[in-house]
Amino acid sequence: MLRIARLTDYATVVMTVLAEAPGAVLSTTELAERAGLEATTVAKVLKPLAQHGLVEAFRGSAGGYKLARDARDINLGDVVEAMEGPLAMTECCSADTGCAISRACRSRHAWQRVNHLIADALRATPLLPTEGAHQ
Repeated sequence: MLRIARLTDYATVVMTVLAEAPGAVLSTTELAERAGLEATTVAKVLKPLAQHGLVEAFRGSAGGYKLARDARDINLGDVVEAMEGPLAMTECCSADTGCAISRACRSRHAWQRVNHLIADALRATPLLPTEGAHQ
């Protein structure tokens, strides 16, 4: 079964909480409460999200996190890539493949097609649904 990592799933939840509070700086504790997650889990997902420029961190007594850009400019592909790296279903879909049989592989093109479809779908899916979108 194809599945994203649990932390990636939690990262989308945290990002959605931030998107629903545009401009607000929320502490890790506030994020955890709103997301229904443990504060330690929220702290784990915030680090890669900040490293990839999706959230901004603020220090001090009024510190916390907020989205680094408008939620409409963030998609699920951004979050997945921040948490898991470049989208690659199989080794041959990776930019720097180390597969010894990639040149002779008869299923390579099929996997690359599937990889492109999934990557395109993730990149076309906004963090927050648009008005009137079906869920």
